[in-house]
Amino acid sequence: MKKYCFLLALSLSSLQGGAQDISLDEDPPHRYQTSYGINFNNNAGLIGGGMIKHVRSINYKQYHLFYLDVVNVKHPKEQRTQSRLSGESFIPGKQNYLILIRPQYGRELILFRRAAEQGVQVAASFSTGPTFALIAPYLIEYRFGTGNIRLEQYDPSRHPSFDQVIRTARFGESIARSKLGLAASLRAAMGFEFGNFRSNVTGVEVGVIADFLAQKVIIMPLAENRQNYFSIFVNIYYGSRH
Repeated sequence: MKKYCFLLALSLSSLQGGAQDISLDEDPPHRYQTSYGINFNNNAGLIGGGMIKHVRSINYKQYHLFYLDVVNVKHPKEQRTQSRLSGESFIPGKQNYLILIRPQYGRELILFRRAAEQGVQVAASFSTGPTFALIAPYLIEYRFGTGNIRLEQYDPSRHPSFDQVIRTARFGESIARSKLGLAASLRAAMGFEFGNFRSNVTGVEVGVIADFLAQKVIIMPLAENRQNYFSIFVNIYYGSRH
C-alpha cells in the first residue's frame, strides 16, 4: 500500500508541476458540477458501491469538493457455498456485514483542462471526513435438530456445523438490525474526464483511501479482522456541469 501511495503522490507532483501556466485570474469554464457513479475497490466484490461528487469553483484552477460514497467491505476469506439442505448459497463463517458511508470535504485541483467541446481534463483531488460504519448481522436459518429451526446471527459457538445452515436472511432484514460505528477517512485521487459536449461529462477516477475505525469490526470470527482499512479504488461516473 505504501508503494501505491508513493506512486500516486509522485504522479500528482509531476502533473501539478506541468500545470503552473493556468492563470487563477481567469473565470472558470463552469461554476459547479455534479456526478454520479459506481465504485470498484480491492476490499469489495465485483462492484464496491456507489458515489456522488459535487464541485464548486473557487477560481480557474481550484474547486471545493463535496464527496459521498457508500461501499460494502468484504473479508478476503469470504467464499460462497451452497446449503446441503436447501441448495441456497451462503458465506460460511461470516458474522457481520460492514458498510462504510463516507461524507467528505476537500479540494479539486485542475492540472490540465480540456477544450470547450472535447478532449480530456486531468484533476487531482484530496478530501477527508467522518465515516459511518454500518454493522449489520449476517443472519442464517439454522437447524438445531428435528424441527427446531431458528433465524439468528451466525455464532461459531452456537452454529458449529455449516451442514445445518438452510439459508441466509434477506439483506433488508440484516440492515433493520444494524448498529452504527464511527471512523474517519482520508482520500487522494486522480480524475480523467471526457466529453463531447460542454454541459455533460464522463469520467474515471483512480485513487487510494484509508479508513480508521474506532473499533475492530468482526466480519468473520474464525479469521483475522482489521480495525483500519486501506484500499485502491476506481470510480466510473457521469455528470453535468453548469
